[in-house]
Amino acid sequence: MTERLTLRLPHVRLEALAWGPAEGRLVVALHGFPDTAHTWRHLGPFLAARGCRVVAPHTRGYAPSEVPADRCFHVAALMADAAAIPAALGRDDAVLVGHDWGAITANALGAHPASPYERVVALAVPPFRAVGIPGPRLLARQLRHSWYVGWHQLPVLPERFLDREVRRLWRDWSPGYAADADLPSVLAALERPANRAAAIGYYRALRAPWRVPPAYAEWQRTWDGIPVVPTLSLHGADDGCLEPALAGGLAARLPAGSRVEVVADAGHFLQLERPELVNGLVAEFLA
Repeated sequence: MTERLTLRLPHVRLEALAWGPAEGRLVVALHGFPDTAHTWRHLGPFLAARGCRVVAPHTRGYAPSEVPADRCFHVAALMADAAAIPAALGRDDAVLVGHDWGAITANALGAHPASPYERVVALAVPPFRAVGIPGPRLLARQLRHSWYVGWHQLPVLPERFLDREVRRLWRDWSPGYAADADLPSVLAALERPANRAAAIGYYRALRAPWRVPPAYAEWQRTWDGIPVVPTLSLHGADDGCLEPALAGGLAARLPAGSRVEVVADAGHFLQLERPELVNGLVAEFLA
């Protein structure tokens, strides 16, 4: 059964989905762009059936969660939110799972000494510092994939055409996957202008990652870091957002107990395209 929780964190109120017994091992699951907490509708019940307590917030700015008063969407702010969740639930240890922007947050917290997470799972995005200099062909392919990052730096237009962009990105990033069960919740989460500006604000904040409000400055220092805790890094072989080859050599840079897997017949939203396989890999890693 899916529960709904309200997480009152120091800087924002987040609404969350939850599965499993309250006393179970805490697994916090973070979605990415353009997505919502519903992306964990397979993994959440699967881990809950194995005794875990899975809590998946709609991250800051995504309805029904709050648009934070500080309008800050730096990675450091996402880290601060995620780091505060275990304490808000009365827990002092947990595991963090993230996809896309959630993976960026998970990697960054996995590198931070003050993180409450004992291990992390990152889907679709490797740690930024672990990405080497790609060759010309790989770079050209990735630049074609990443057109939307530049598009999001423009004023007004990205918000105006976001519905059209969301549909295109799901088609391009996970070729062949029918997103009929996903798009309604995504479009609803980004229906209001403030929510649209928030989701695009994650990308606009990348222009100056050093311009972080003092409340988040301590987290900012590992925003692009490589985890120092055991990490499971998963990548879809057919990912149309981020070339899986960019994660080449990652396994050698992660700490003992880590694992890197490329999931065949899956694109960017691998947790939805190959749920049985991804669920099994995550459960095995947590065990």
